Amino acid sequence: MIEAPDYNLGSFEFPRGWFMLGSSEELSGPPKTLHYFGKDMVFYRGETGTPHLVHAYCPHMGAHLGKNTTSYIVRDGEQVQGDSIRCPFHGWRFDASGNCDHVPYAKKGFVPQQAKLKTYIVVERAGIIWTWHDPEGLEPDRDLPAFEQWDQEEEGWVRWGIDNYDVLNIHPVEVVDNMADFGHMMPIHGSIEPAYFDNVFDGRKVVQRFDAGHRTLVGDHGAVLSLDTWYDGPSILQSRMIGEYPSHMLIAHTPIEKGKLRMWHALMVKIPGGKRATLEQAKLARAFQDASRDALAQDVEIWANKEACVQPMQIPFDGPYSRVRQWYKQFYNPRAMEAEFHKKADGIVVTFGEGPRADLLPA
Repeated sequence: MIEAPDYNLGSFEFPRGWFMLGSSEELSGPPKTLHYFGKDMVFYRGETGTPHLVHAYCPHMGAHLGKNTTSYIVRDGEQVQGDSIRCPFHGWRFDASGNCDHVPYAKKGFVPQQAKLKTYIVVERAGIIWTWHDPEGLEPDRDLPAFEQWDQEEEGWVRWGIDNYDVLNIHPVEVVDNMADFGHMMPIHGSIEPAYFDNVFDGRKVVQRFDAGHRTLVGDHGAVLSLDTWYDGPSILQSRMIGEYPSHMLIAHTPIEKGKLRMWHALMVKIPGGKRATLEQAKLARAFQDASRDALAQDVEIWANKEACVQPMQIPFDGPYSRVRQWYKQFYNPRAMEAEFHKKADGIVVTFGEGPRADLLPA
């Protein structure tokens, strides 16, 4: 199996950043076991609906907090109380901070002070559950994207649904390679008459700017579809298209194990008129999302059936794969080294077209 060291990315097996765990709809109901970054975690909601993510195994005697259906604690619906979760083995209960707050058979309210359940940062935003992962155990030093269109329904934005691509047996770097891949736009996605393609490397952000016609998405001959696509971190891709129906796309991927990840897609569309969309307009927005999902499926089919590409056979007309991978290394190395990778990667690479496009970078 190809692993991170084979790609010479850095000292970490999994990168540092914000990652998607699943949709809010998917992660509802009783506690659920999740497996990401090579480890089991348990997601649960407190009685108020507040999301929590904890290490899967009880510090008392190692019982799994999520994989149980027969304990009477689970049968009686007593596993979640307030914002605390109770172990199905001996009933030890842990609060939202991971501290043991109740041992049912101990006298006089005794709880061992050293009993601590590891907790993880978790945020619910735009109908999605997110977590922060850092191999060094450090707090977030960047904000989760705002996805502000989610709260702008009164201005005509139609909220996205979540398309689940499930599991792909591929290292994340080969997904991120797409940022530099000018050559696949025509045969895979049906782009025609390309006008411009560049990449902007700016610290933790890498941007792809692409102007071209399209076989089906642009009706008028000679009309140009302009897309600005960016990663701000290792795993959350956003893309915006300006036109009669502006859209905001999300593609998120999260490592499961070495060489294995899970991927999702979503799209928000703005209906003309600046008012809340009607039912018919919402159906139109969903059709846009379906078309966007099908475009990503063209990439997914390739990823699902290719062998690992540790060293691309790059030609000058492909796009700057090596620069993208240099940029990506910052997330696989200690945070203190980030500036070194920014110095090596920052700048603009124009693969096709005349001079740098003058547009402002995505915020």
